[in-house]
Amino acid sequence: MTTRERTYARANNQRAAQYTELWVIGRPEDIAAMVQVASASGRLVYASAPTRMPGDDNRHRRYLRLRTT
Repeated sequence: MTTRERTYARANNQRAAQYTELWVIGRPEDIAAMVQVASASGRLVYASAPTRMPGDDNRHRRYLRLRTT
């Protein structure tokens, strides 16, 4: 591996370490409160639209990307 390749790999790892990505599943009002707190703290980077869980389940799920630093 060349020095340039090592530098590029290190930079990519540092960028990836700045974020946490997760799927949140729960009641819509609980997820909304969580998103509001994350947004108010400045950690929220991206939140997907709420999606209903399949079947008779009345919970929703959302994808969140949060800053770790």
